[in-house]
Amino acid sequence: MFSSKIVGQFEGKETPFYYYDMGLLNQTLSACKEASSKYGFHVHFALKSNFNTRVLSAIRQIGFGADCVSGGEVSRAIETGFTNNDIVFAGVGKSDAEINLALDNDIFCFNVESVQELTVINELAGKKGKKASVAVRINPNVDAHTHHYITTGLDENKFGVNSWDLPKVIETLKVSKNINFLGIHFHVGSQITDMNVFKSLCVKVNEIQQWFEERGVSVKVLNVGGGLGVDYHHPDENNIADFESYFKIFKDFLEVKPHQEVHFELGRALVAQSASLITKVLYLKHGIKKDFVIVDAGMTELMRPALYQAYHKIENISYLDDTAKVKKPYDVVGPICESSDCFGKEVELVEATRGDLIALRTAGAYGEVMASFYNLRPGIRSVYSDEL
Repeated sequence: MFSSKIVGQFEGKETPFYYYDMGLLNQTLSACKEASSKYGFHVHFALKSNFNTRVLSAIRQIGFGADCVSGGEVSRAIETGFTNNDIVFAGVGKSDAEINLALDNDIFCFNVESVQELTVINELAGKKGKKASVAVRINPNVDAHTHHYITTGLDENKFGVNSWDLPKVIETLKVSKNINFLGIHFHVGSQITDMNVFKSLCVKVNEIQQWFEERGVSVKVLNVGGGLGVDYHHPDENNIADFESYFKIFKDFLEVKPHQEVHFELGRALVAQSASLITKVLYLKHGIKKDFVIVDAGMTELMRPALYQAYHKIENISYLDDTAKVKKPYDVVGPICESSDCFGKEVELVEATRGDLIALRTAGAYGEVMASFYNLRPGIRSVYSDEL
């Protein structure tokens, strides 16, 4: 991803900042579009992974929809040019104000996560003289084999309607005059690299849609969520996710009827590899047992390592052409007054000096969007490859 020419163009730019490789982003989007279009699948981008307006514009231009989990994301999608009919609104705790915002904008679908939410949407839509289109998010109890903070499809998770509540869903739909039932929705988790998880999901979707059909409820939309993972350890060798294998699983194992549409909500797989967090070495600190590289980015710019103990490949990009430079193990830490403000321990880096540029790779998903102003930090900046 990096060359000496690109790094040279970083000179004089204030760090830290997110660097977006727009060429790689567009290649990734094209690969996903080609693989999904082969089967007539519909893709919505999960704004929670990245709501940068340049990124969203590229995603909109290729023809993907928007998957939102807040009123703010619905507004951002509309502002960025997504059509109302391309917007899906999910989330376990939608406020009345957020629901009204989505109703006023006539979005394509609410992904409803509880029986009570169905009732609330029906009442609010009725007050506006409207019909709200909904899909019911169902908890399939499929183990995603991923970090426990980002699994969403087990009985113990807060998301979706559990199987024992489905009869109540049917009853509620029958008396909800302001609800237009579109289909069923699932999402089992994030950063899934075991494709067998998606096979298991297909089996569950097939069972549940049959259950609805047997009770006289027609299912038009099968929304299977997202969750496809990326390679954080080898961002250059595997910089585009295996969309071909991913979509083929659903083609092979999902029982799709002629009148049905299949929808996906991908986030990380579309944007993660396209951005790196660029930070500068402030100080070197030598201890008895370990040495520290202290950089000017912290958990306020990239929360994932502190929150999930997540791995990001870390590189000293100031010496790309100097292969003879000695490497040393460092703990790479930030300036925030928290011991959890650590990007990596015992990281093998080219021997660092003050002022060196450090890249934290695969930071295009859940990076910029999770930035905070803790310690009264300034807002994070972004730099784009096509503007250097």
